[in-house]
Amino acid sequence: MVWLWLRESRPLWYGIVGSLILIVYGIIPTLQSFPSFGRVYAAYGGVFVALAVLWGWLIDKKAPDLYDWIGAAICLVGVSVMLWAPRSG
Repeated sequence: MVWLWLRESRPLWYGIVGSLILIVYGIIPTLQSFPSFGRVYAAYGGVFVALAVLWGWLIDKKAPDLYDWIGAAICLVGVSVMLWAPRSG
């Protein structure tokens, strides 16, 4: 929404709402119970990629192609490996 406000001359409230969403986006990872913030933050990034593809499709009306979907799926598989792979110790 900040992009739309700054780059596409949308109303100021787009920028305000977008900024508030970004603040919440920055706080949510710190509330997770995983012991490693690095893993949580990396996983958060993978989910962000998938959501960005959906945002582009639903909000910006830019249909993702096969490679967008494959890339998002790879990110989500990576997230799954990072968070739920069996580890010793």
